[in-house]
Amino acid sequence: MPQIKSAIKRVKTQEAARQRNASQLSALRTAVKKYKVAAAANADNAADLLKDASRALDMAETKGLLHKNKAGRDKSRLAALLK
Repeated sequence: MPQIKSAIKRVKTQEAARQRNASQLSALRTAVKKYKVAAAANADNAADLLKDASRALDMAETKGLLHKNKAGRDKSRLAALLK
């Protein structure tokens, strides 16, 4: 463990950020998975779930969890499943 006060604070900050990032990534993966299952089953709410998944990808990109090219690539692939 660090001895310097600023380093102790930094450890706390890093842990909070790690938990927040893990939670947001988990929510993203859940939204994408729900859409993929609905698209495979030709569900009626697939379009709504696509909108939710796209929004989750955009939010992850904005927060710096995903690179913008990966988010765009994933959104494109999800949209292709709807067709």
